[in-house]
Amino acid sequence: MFKIAVLVSGGGTDLQSVIDAVENKYIDAKIEMVIGSKDNIYALERAKKHNIDTFVVSRKEYGEKSSDKILELTKGKVDLIVLAGFLAILDGEILKEFDNKIINIHPSLIPSFCGPGMYGLKVHEAVIKSGVRFSGCTVHFVNCEVDGGAILLQEAVPVYFEDDAETLQNRILEKEHIILPKAIKLLSENKIKVINGRVKIEE
Repeated sequence: MFKIAVLVSGGGTDLQSVIDAVENKYIDAKIEMVIGSKDNIYALERAKKHNIDTFVVSRKEYGEKSSDKILELTKGKVDLIVLAGFLAILDGEILKEFDNKIINIHPSLIPSFCGPGMYGLKVHEAVIKSGVRFSGCTVHFVNCEVDGGAILLQEAVPVYFEDDAETLQNRILEKEHIILPKAIKLLSENKIKVINGRVKIEE
């Protein structure tokens, strides 16, 4: 059985899309654990409602050892780590141990509107300010460069003149909830190959 850990920092709508995909058998996998970056976030409640083990690894408690603690919880227990709205940056040994086995969903079309400090509504505000006509979301592998790993899947959405950050965010979230489970499914079925920093999908 393909096992995953999902890392969360907020409401957990991306997590819910993965839970739903597992429960309706779209993905043949088990969510082994959900790890939150702080207490009292709704994503942890979502996990508990579905009898998924939860842990909290906060910077407040673990500081620079946070990534090591997450590695301790996941090593040997999961095949894939999924960052679903996880706002802390992973570093150190976990990136080597889970090389090409950590994925993140980012709310723009990488390489645009990404990198340090670009998360949540800040991304959508920057998109609107720039005047671009399209934005979207990207599932990518996680490496030592923020938002710099190989791109698995992307989905574009139009940006309308009337949009504010929230309306754009909601339009993109709908796509996130499709491509994040799809990426996990492809990985669980061993259909992803990384070749020279690019992803080849074997259908």
